[in-house]
Parts: sequence; C-alpha cells; structure tokens
Amino acid sequence: MTSAQVTEASQAPEEGYERGLGSRQVQMIAIGGAIGVGLFLGAGANIAKAGPSLILMYALAGGVIFFIMRALGELLLYRPVSGSFAEYSREFLGPFFGYFTGWTYWLMWVVTGMAELTAAAIYVHYWFPVVPQWVTALVFLVVLLVANLISVKLFGEIEFWFSMVKVTALIGMIVIGLGVLTFGFSAAGDTATVSNLWQFDGFFPKGIGSSLMTLQGVMFAYLAVELVGVTAGESANPEKTLPKAINTLPWRIALFYVGALTVILCVVKWTEFAEGVSPFVKAFAVIGIPASAGIVNFVVLTAALSSCNSGMYSTGRMLRTLADSGEAPKAFSRLSATRTPALGITVSVAFMGIGVVLNYIVPQKAFGYVTSVATAAGIWTWLMILISHVRYRREVVSGRLPASSFPAPGGSVCSWIAIAFLVFVTGLIAYDADSRVCLYVMAGWATALGIGWLVLRNRTPGITEPREPALEKAL
Repeated sequence: MTSAQVTEASQAPEEGYERGLGSRQVQMIAIGGAIGVGLFLGAGANIAKAGPSLILMYALAGGVIFFIMRALGELLLYRPVSGSFAEYSREFLGPFFGYFTGWTYWLMWVVTGMAELTAAAIYVHYWFPVVPQWVTALVFLVVLLVANLISVKLFGEIEFWFSMVKVTALIGMIVIGLGVLTFGFSAAGDTATVSNLWQFDGFFPKGIGSSLMTLQGVMFAYLAVELVGVTAGESANPEKTLPKAINTLPWRIALFYVGALTVILCVVKWTEFAEGVSPFVKAFAVIGIPASAGIVNFVVLTAALSSCNSGMYSTGRMLRTLADSGEAPKAFSRLSATRTPALGITVSVAFMGIGVVLNYIVPQKAFGYVTSVATAAGIWTWLMILISHVRYRREVVSGRLPASSFPAPGGSVCSWIAIAFLVFVTGLIAYDADSRVCLYVMAGWATALGIGWLVLRNRTPGITEPREPALEKAL
C-alpha cells in the first residue's frame, strides 16, 4: 500500500451528511446508549431470577462491553465512517459479511425499537390503565418519526435532553438510596441494609447457573453502546469526541448499572421484585416518597423513547450504507433536503410498526419476544466488530495498514476474550427454552439473507469486489 493510499484509508470519507453532532451531543448519546429499557424494565425479571448476584453479571458483561468498544474505537479512528460495523466487516472479512452485518444491525434496531415501544406503552399504562398498549405505541412511533426526518441536529438535541433526564434521575435515585441506607429515613429505613445483598438465601439465591442464565438479558441492556460508532459520519470532530465517549464507558457502567442496582437491592430485598415491574419504580414506591414512583416512571418512559429515537436514527444510516454497496435498493442512498436518509428511516419505522401489532395481539409477551431477537442480532454485530478488529491488528502488525491513533489495550487479546464470552452467551440462549426461539428466528433471517446474496451476486457480479464508499450527497 502506498503512502497516499495509507493516508486515504485513515481518513473519513465525505458521506454527504451534515456534521451536526457536537461534542456534548455525542457524549450524551454515548451515555444514553448505556442506559435503556434493559436496565429500567428488564432488570426486574432478572433480579427475580438471580437475586443480588445480578450485580456481578452486569459488572462481568460490562467489562466485556468495554473490550468491544475499545476494539470499535480503534477501528473508528483508523477510518471513521457512518456505516462502521458493516464497512469494517466488508473490508476485513469480505463483502458478504458486510452485507450480512449491515442488514442484521438494521434488524437489531428494528426489533429494539419494538421493545422500546412496548416498554413505553407499559409505562404509560401505569398512569392510564384504560388506554390500550398498542395505541400508545403507535402515537410514540409517529412523533419520533417526524423528529428524525427534520434534521440530525434535532435528533442530537432530543437525545441530549433525553439522556440528561436519565442521567440526572439515576444519580438522584442513587443519592436518595444512599440517604435511606445511611440515615434510615422513609418507610424503607427500618429494613434498608447492605446485608440485604446476602441475608435472603445468599448472594446467589438461585444458584450460579440461574445467575449465568440472566446474561442474555444483561447483554440486551447493553445494546446501543455501539451507537456512538454510527455517529462517526456526522460528528463534528470524531478524532476527539469518539475516544472520550468510549473511555468514559467504564465509569458509566460502574455508576449507572452496578452502582444503581447495588443501592436498590440494599434498600429493597430482592424477593420483592418481579417481571414486568421496573425495579426503580418499585424501590421508590417502597421508600414512600410522595409522587416518586410516578416521577421515576416518567424517567424510564424517557429512556424507552430515547432508545427508540436512536433506533430510527441508526436504521436509516445503515440502510444508506447498504444501498451504497448495492446491497439494498438504490433509493435508500439518497438524502433529503435536510441531509437525512428520510426514506430509509421511514421504511424502518414501518417495520417497527410490527411492534404495535404485537402489543395488540400479545401485550404480555411482546417485550420478551423482541428482546431475545434483538440480543441475538446484537451479539452478531459485536462479534463482527471483534473479529474485524483482530484482522485489522494483524494487518497493522504486518505493516500493510496504518496504526490507529486510539489502539485498544492489549491488542487483540481482549477481543479474543470478548469473542469467547459472546459465544458462551449464545450457548446460554440455546440452552434456555424460552429464549431459544430467537435462534430459530435468526436461522430464518440468515437463510433469507443468504438467498438474497445469491440473487445479488447473480444480478451484479461486481458486488463481490471490494470498493470505496461513494455515497450520494443531499438532494
């Protein structure tokens, strides 16, 4: 590779997007990506399954997520592009893997959007039990679609304030919980104690096996941390904002997941939590602070809408990347007058509307169905990031590619550890009869994509050849 080619490879291509995401917005998008419905709603069911040991599962999975994000960070600073996961898979593993990863990441966000809509409908049901879940889900779907079509700046601003609400509320909940533990005020003061972590059948009340089985739900909670990679093509200064966003991940996990759950499980014994009820709403209802449960319910509603908003953003960008590579209809590569991939966003939202149908048909099971599929799709995406990173490091060591300005600690060793962990979690999903259905869905999805690839290859033989991005600019 010549020096000119090396320089070109390490620079971000001009993709036609508006670089309208400032540092504060990228930082808050990164923070908000680590605080979603998986924590606010899904943690209730996992506490019931694993008890206090769930804290350890979040910490373990959080460490692996940091390995994944540092691997992604090294790739992003090597070549920051909006369709990052698909582009790196295409470059280091081949065109088919870029195609498969792009479409699978799109699927992940579509079904995650369904989960978030379901969660949002459940939260509204807390205040208005007479309103059907599907009606609420539909209203939120339309409102967020309109916001995403206007401009990336509006998306960034909405995400900034959504994330600000979540962060402020979580810190407030931790402080109040620590106050209850320290000073014993409120209705929970007499029973709030650190010993709640082990005095009810121990730290692993259901056994280590049951604790490990929650890892699939825990991994769903971490979906969207990689969203910061999708913002690369629209970040004003990716060389500075992306490393900062990734390096703050450990303290975000320590504070918002491990810290918050530890405080909650000290204030309220784990046996009082159940599936379908937010542990945060439950904890403050037990504390008895006036209107606190309603306030927390509003916060977790914000978290769900934030994640759904992010899903609409990322699906449109990924469809555009696929269209540029000839792996999706060419129409998806066009930008609107406001420099947003409007058609891709609209079509993705139409598929998210299936979640509205699920809320109408099976409102009690909708959340579980879509989260398991989203987790399987997310694991594939993370695996592609890690394997691409391993291949990239091999090219750097051999001198065929330039080194990134943000190298992952330990080189590819941590990526191999994370790969082994994700394979283990996939085995847990296969072992669990309730979640195994998502693997059947993914098998069907893989078959459909395989057939699609054969058709594309026959119609466009050149699609299997590597090529540089040539995205269309705004209309």
